Amino acid sequence: MTDEPHLPVPDTQDEPLRRALGSRYLQYALSTIMHRALPDARDGLKPVHRRILYAMRELRLTSGGPFRKCAKISGDVMGNYHPHGDQAIYDALARLAQPFAMRYPLVDGQGNFGNVDGDNPAAARYTEARLTAAAEALLEGLDQDAVDFRPNYDGTLEEPVVLPAAFPNLLANGASGIAVGMATSIPPHNLAELIAACQRLIAAPDTTDGELVKLVPGPDFPTGGVIVEPAESIAEAYRTGRGAFRLRARYEVEDLGRGTWQIVVTEIPFQVAKSRLIERIAELIQSRKVPILADVRDESAEDIRIILEPRSRNVDPQLLMGLLFRNCDLELRVPLNMNVLIDGRTPRVCSLREVLRAFLDHRREGLRRRSRHRLGKIDARVEVLEGFLVAFLNLDRVIDIIRYDEAPKEALMREAWGPGYLRATSEKDYVSPPPAAEDAEGLTESQAEAILNMRLRALRRLEEMALRREYDELLRERTEIEDLLASDRLQWKRIAAELAEMDARFGATAPGGARRTRFAEAQTVEEVPLEAMIEREPVTVVCSTMGWVRALKGHVADGGALKYRDGDSGRFLIHAGTTDRILLFGSNGRFYTLLAANLPGGRGLGEPVRLMVDLPNEAQIVALMVHRPHGRLLVASSAGDGFVVAESEVVAQTRAGKQVLNLGAGVTAKICRPVTGDHVAAVGENRKMLVFPLSELPEMTRGKGVRLQRYKDGGLADAITFALAEGLRWQDPAGRTRAETDLTEWQGARASAGRMAPRGFPRDNRFP
Repeated sequence: MTDEPHLPVPDTQDEPLRRALGSRYLQYALSTIMHRALPDARDGLKPVHRRILYAMRELRLTSGGPFRKCAKISGDVMGNYHPHGDQAIYDALARLAQPFAMRYPLVDGQGNFGNVDGDNPAAARYTEARLTAAAEALLEGLDQDAVDFRPNYDGTLEEPVVLPAAFPNLLANGASGIAVGMATSIPPHNLAELIAACQRLIAAPDTTDGELVKLVPGPDFPTGGVIVEPAESIAEAYRTGRGAFRLRARYEVEDLGRGTWQIVVTEIPFQVAKSRLIERIAELIQSRKVPILADVRDESAEDIRIILEPRSRNVDPQLLMGLLFRNCDLELRVPLNMNVLIDGRTPRVCSLREVLRAFLDHRREGLRRRSRHRLGKIDARVEVLEGFLVAFLNLDRVIDIIRYDEAPKEALMREAWGPGYLRATSEKDYVSPPPAAEDAEGLTESQAEAILNMRLRALRRLEEMALRREYDELLRERTEIEDLLASDRLQWKRIAAELAEMDARFGATAPGGARRTRFAEAQTVEEVPLEAMIEREPVTVVCSTMGWVRALKGHVADGGALKYRDGDSGRFLIHAGTTDRILLFGSNGRFYTLLAANLPGGRGLGEPVRLMVDLPNEAQIVALMVHRPHGRLLVASSAGDGFVVAESEVVAQTRAGKQVLNLGAGVTAKICRPVTGDHVAAVGENRKMLVFPLSELPEMTRGKGVRLQRYKDGGLADAITFALAEGLRWQDPAGRTRAETDLTEWQGARASAGRMAPRGFPRDNRFP
């Protein structure tokens, strides 16, 4: 049995995988850029938003008409124009109706469309919607051939390629989206300012971006706020099309009497969920990252009202808000990336002038198309009116033809009528003169059809005069339109008048049209010591052997009465103040910083210090002490290497701590003591002690250090700094205080072996 030859599969192509993937991904990228993510510079809409508005227009959901269920709207959009998920369509529809997301909402919603707290809209079956007057302004001109139409996705209907857009919606409402390899982010602006900039461009086409920024000073967010970005930075952002704006919440200090006060936040930054913002502020209070803030409350109803209570009335309100601006979304940066589609095809990052220029050019093209469309309508009506006038001036002949002729339409078209009716100027001239042979002409098909469809009541004398007036008015309008199409100056004058009408309807004098976002200079909050933020009170910091830490009120003299967890015991007892920083030195050579004011209270057994800092489980606490801003520390490892470091260099700003003492394999940090005096005493595990001048130790910020003492066996047990003139003191095994002032026998050079410790030195080889 022989194998049959492999025949090629029909309708297959062979091409390299790289080329196949590249071409298909390019198609996907272009589809995402042009039909999903980037808005059109002409009407400022993405396809889904454009289709939603057009479908609502087809449903006759005008601003003064009834509402319809959003489920019906979403279904029509999905079935007729946008074959994507209905939930995605409804989300886009809901956003167009949110007054806190859109500066000029395009959909008038009835029901729950979400709120500034971040809650989602209700389901589409529960909400209703209709168009707003602003949306109708974007749609005006669709019946006048102002824009091109194209077949929908299945070819059964037609949809507009772009909307006529009577105002610059791209900048008025903004846009955001992420495409393939590019993104766009355009904040909303004030329409009155945009129209003023457009009027300036019409009057002076060479106007620069810098001059336009004087008319459009910055975004105007629907939620208000305060822009604190420098004017130079704003101008540069509008010139290049890329940048960002620092936006802060608006607040006021409310006097409660008797020297007390509270801060009331009345406007929050754009697209910040109020509930999440309050949660973040509460986290800052709980973690004590802003220790001068005592409480936060939400008293909002129709308007935003967030209450911030200071911990003390002595706190500076600007200092408190400065800390909150740095630590939560009461201040954020709103990006500007004006990456838009020019003429619906070319994605490009545009400046402010280029975006407004694209809108104005679109309006001019729409005006020309509307004018030509109206001109065609006038010509058609004039033709019909001329036929009517023929009928009135030759009424008896027309009646005879209609009454006796078997084909009256063809007879009317064959009949030769004189053009004298076109020269009639008064009632006495309405009698048609006998037609000359050279002036004889017949009626057109549309004229004959109109005469045959005329009602008998229209044969009154008054109707004839009304037709004459309409005819004359149409001729005058036709002349005006022809002059308009022939003159660029008249075209721009008409566009300026239309923009002025939009300004009257939606501008600064209209309800909700005034600017909401204000401008201010960012007041720099200088770094201040912790003492200026909270009241200083005495506390006793207690840390157990197992690393449970707490802070007792007042200075506790004896920690013997303190309770600890089973199997645990006390290790550190430090007198400090609530404004002090507590330094923790781990056996891994890292310093960690704790705020005494943030430590748990002394009513319980405390909390593990490893929940407050990232101290590894295998690392032990070597030292715990109060930070001295101008102090110095002696740090050393179990191998006998060490150096002196300034305390200002070991303060850590994060939970991860700050590495100061570098350690080798099998070596741990062993010593951390405040530097006092002029000499160093080191004792090894072999009980040999060495005394050498402190000046022989280098002062470093980080490193391994130098050798303190040389050992044959074992390592460093303890080290201390002291004043040589005062000598060394310790307690012997019997509890008696011993002092050794003559240390000549143990003095030597650094890194030498030393001699056996004095008689009575503690057996644990530790200095007091």
